[in-house]
Amino acid sequence: MKYIKQLLIILLVSFIAEAMEYFIPLPVAASVYGLILMLLGLMTHIIPLEKVEGTADYLVGIMALMFVPPTVGIMATVDELKQMGVALVVISAVTTLIIMVVTGKVAQFILNKKKKSEGGNGS
Repeated sequence: MKYIKQLLIILLVSFIAEAMEYFIPLPVAASVYGLILMLLGLMTHIIPLEKVEGTADYLVGIMALMFVPPTVGIMATVDELKQMGVALVVISAVTTLIIMVVTGKVAQFILNKKKKSEGGNGS
């Protein structure tokens, strides 16, 4: 019964995220809304960790199984993907570089801000 309640909480967050995707006219996936809602719920303790932890651990454990259908779909369309091979490689490389640069800049910003706050408080 405990795991059913935990699953219902996760499904409720997913349902709210789906509703947000439908009603908010932004190009954001429901899964992103769901992750943000769950993060906020856990950080504010509206959703206590122990209320979803067991089921979440189970879902993470079987995550590899969740990638089987998309993988089969990719294998079924391999001929179409071959035609776009160069474009996919270029797009993947460019977006990876952008993500690396942005992540590095954000990390530097946070570290610099932390150093300044530690230096200002210690004086």
